[in-house]
Amino acid sequence: MKYSKIVSSSRRKNRKNLFQSHSNKRRKIMSSLLSNNLQEKYHKRSLPIRKDDEVKITRGTMKGRIGKVVQCHRKNFSIYVEKITCLKTGRSICYLPISSSNVVITGLSMTNERKILLLKK
Repeated sequence: MKYSKIVSSSRRKNRKNLFQSHSNKRRKIMSSLLSNNLQEKYHKRSLPIRKDDEVKITRGTMKGRIGKVVQCHRKNFSIYVEKITCLKTGRSICYLPISSSNVVITGLSMTNERKILLLKK
């Protein structure tokens, strides 16, 4: 049942809006949970993920592994973690894409923008 007249409840339109969204909106969509001790420290439940954050994978075949974020690929809605790689046939190493919803942030890379974001209510 539709509750808001402003927002569409159509699956087709919602998927279209998701895949046509701009980079600044994708940044917010690619948020992930903070670990329990970071939640208590900063009084926030989740934050947009960024490069050099330390994450723990909570779901999937790589569950339980910890590493640093090497790259946030906003076009594919995926992140690449430092030690999560596979070997290709040409002996080259590639990173495995992981969804940002499948990780928990255990360490933050602090910048001035992030400090301001965390101090805001």
